[in-house]
Amino acid sequence: MDKYCVFGNPIGHSKSPDIHAAYALQTGQQLSYEKRLAPLDGFPAAVRAFVAEGGKGANVTVPFKLEAHKLCGALTMRAQAAGAVNTLLFTDDGTIGDNTDGAGLVNDIVGNAGVPITGKRVLLLGAGGAARGAVLPLLEHHPSQLTIANRTVATAEALVAQFAALSGGAALSACGYEAPRGQYDIVINATSASLQSDLPPVPAEVFGPGTLALDMMYGKEPTVFMQFAADHGAIVRDGLGMLVEQAAEAFMAWRGVRPQTTELLAQLRSKL
Repeated sequence: MDKYCVFGNPIGHSKSPDIHAAYALQTGQQLSYEKRLAPLDGFPAAVRAFVAEGGKGANVTVPFKLEAHKLCGALTMRAQAAGAVNTLLFTDDGTIGDNTDGAGLVNDIVGNAGVPITGKRVLLLGAGGAARGAVLPLLEHHPSQLTIANRTVATAEALVAQFAALSGGAALSACGYEAPRGQYDIVINATSASLQSDLPPVPAEVFGPGTLALDMMYGKEPTVFMQFAADHGAIVRDGLGMLVEQAAEAFMAWRGVRPQTTELLAQLRSKL
């Protein structure tokens, strides 16, 4: 039976084994999938040990996505663009790195939330690894405007410079959190502020009726960001759908078959 796992530290909270077990059952794929706690200073050794045991692939979560990027002999285009890897494929020729986070985000927005990105004004909050992985998949859907807002404007400007050639005609810009003006169609919180029950200091006017406000974090209760957005008229969504969709992308990369996500997302939502 082909072996897969997810590496992280901490890792006990991960829903990935349940998600991939459901996908395997649904698609008739024979595989096992487990959580692996990698030491903070021992990620490469943990990966080598798993490969030596016959591992075929792995997911990578916090805090190892940048290290995973460095480990790979080859990278997909979206992993190159993201500068981080969350999916590893172990082949006879070496390790291939992929990043399915951004595709998972976009699939959740368009497929599950039913909100088109094409021609829309999109505000992306944050310029770290999570935001970086989202930029190319967002641009591939041809928004009219993509604004990247970050506390350190220079970091956002570096992202804009990196993706300028791939903007596809979208108005791509960088600014501080307080700078965006007018209502956006989609506002994505790619910061970790929600973990500290905090929110980026964006103007309330970016939200309004019809705005989709998505926080990449998820939990039983709405995040502070989701509550603030809802208070100003937005439709809010957490990151659970993104989690399920990025896992489907990884499963597709490993097994060559794409699982259906709707039913599993509803099941996981009911258990929060």
